[in-house]
Amino acid sequence: MKTRRRLPRIVAGGCALGLALTLAACGDDGGSGSGENEFTVLVYGDATNKVEKKLVEEFNKTSEVKARLDTIPGADYQQKLQTIISTPQAPDVFFHWGGGSIRPFVDADLLLPLDDFIKKDPGLKDNFLPSVFDASVVDGKAYGVPMRGTQPVLLFHNKKVLADAGVEPPETWDDLLAAVAGLKDAGVTPIALGGGDMWPTQMWFQYLYDRIAGPGLFQQALDGDKEAWASDDSRRALGMIRELVDAGAFGDTYDSVKFTNNGSPQLVASGKAGFELMGSWYYSTQQSLDEAFAAEDLGYSAFPAVDGGKGDPANLAGNTNNYYSVMKKAEHPGAIAEFLKLMYSDTFVKDQLSIGNLPTTTNTPDFLDQAASPGYSEYQYDLVEKAPHFQLSWDQAYPQAAATDMHKAVQQFFNGQLDEDGFVSAMQALPTS
Repeated sequence: MKTRRRLPRIVAGGCALGLALTLAACGDDGGSGSGENEFTVLVYGDATNKVEKKLVEEFNKTSEVKARLDTIPGADYQQKLQTIISTPQAPDVFFHWGGGSIRPFVDADLLLPLDDFIKKDPGLKDNFLPSVFDASVVDGKAYGVPMRGTQPVLLFHNKKVLADAGVEPPETWDDLLAAVAGLKDAGVTPIALGGGDMWPTQMWFQYLYDRIAGPGLFQQALDGDKEAWASDDSRRALGMIRELVDAGAFGDTYDSVKFTNNGSPQLVASGKAGFELMGSWYYSTQQSLDEAFAAEDLGYSAFPAVDGGKGDPANLAGNTNNYYSVMKKAEHPGAIAEFLKLMYSDTFVKDQLSIGNLPTTTNTPDFLDQAASPGYSEYQYDLVEKAPHFQLSWDQAYPQAAATDMHKAVQQFFNGQLDEDGFVSAMQALPTS
């Protein structure tokens, strides 16, 4: 997700976390505090951790109470967070995607409302774009501060592969089908897909549903109207997904490939695949794998428009942002409040931009020219600024209890184990609260 959401979702090396419920710091985070004089910050393990490590180091230079950075590899993050969140091993501060991902924790009275933090420092709210900040508000109370950056899902491509095949980035669905045929003729897999992770497959559904039905259908389903999944627009989207799969767009081994172990990104970077639909963290992923490819041959475009669709072609899907939330049991709320202020600092913005992330702070436009790829950051910012609607990734908008069954339904429809009726029934069975 990914992430999508899905937020950055690539496995970090060197720091595994077992189900024995023991958190261990990943590398040297600069912390020197004892367990009694520190707080733990748990984040999704991926290429972005180098920025978080730097922020922790900066914080620890001046704070008496130290922060300790812990990571969980991306493929395991959700499951292991769920496992430890209500135990003594729970972190003090943790990473999430907003939306439905934290409601169960709020309902269980595990999280600290941040309203008092914001009263003391209004910048914890006012220095972020309102639509982004509000994605972590539950029942009128703020439970999260944005961190990392906004993560719209884009259609990435290998410029050289497309040029060699005489293919252009698609503007319409028909263009995409033509590109698939052209890339197949050139002997490469048209679209890389980490189907083994399942959530990358979901991205195709959430975009096609939006392009065909607009945002209303998914919101109806999320609000409990199960018949939305059986609508004509829903079935049209499923038919177009089936058409794309049957055209050989993803090859025939996509369910054995993963994004979280760099399998699908490497297919694109090595020239074995032309496209990959992924969140904007894909730039930092490719930058960490092959800096030259990221700088020279990595291209990107918006998801194609669908002729006759109700959804605005400028709509986005993905992760509005990632967030830090604070546990009620945290013993150092004052120090944590100071740490959260770093999430709107100039240093934070510049460091996130340097790896291709796009922060949603009000000062972000001041530093776009300092991004790792100014053109890429400006392109994203323009998309986000102009998007009439930004659909949060399905598996983050729904309660986390729905994620496994949702991913299973998506995968099984994609590989032909479920027909349209089976997919509709599976989605109707998902819990919405």
